[in-house]
Amino acid sequence: MKELGLGLLLVGVISLILPLLNLNFLFLDWINNWGPATAWLIRGGITLLGLVLWLSFRNRD
Repeated sequence: MKELGLGLLLVGVISLILPLLNLNFLFLDWINNWGPATAWLIRGGITLLGLVLWLSFRNRD
């Protein structure tokens, strides 16, 4: 789960930065159909979920 959280966190952070450079992930392009506010909310949710998973499972080995 730690690796999944880290992966989601990285994808989320990159997806937050790319629209500022007028770029986008192809597999996350569908979220722009619901408008910019919802797209930013989904990007933030992906990032937050990744952070929570990574922090929750980082010390379990």
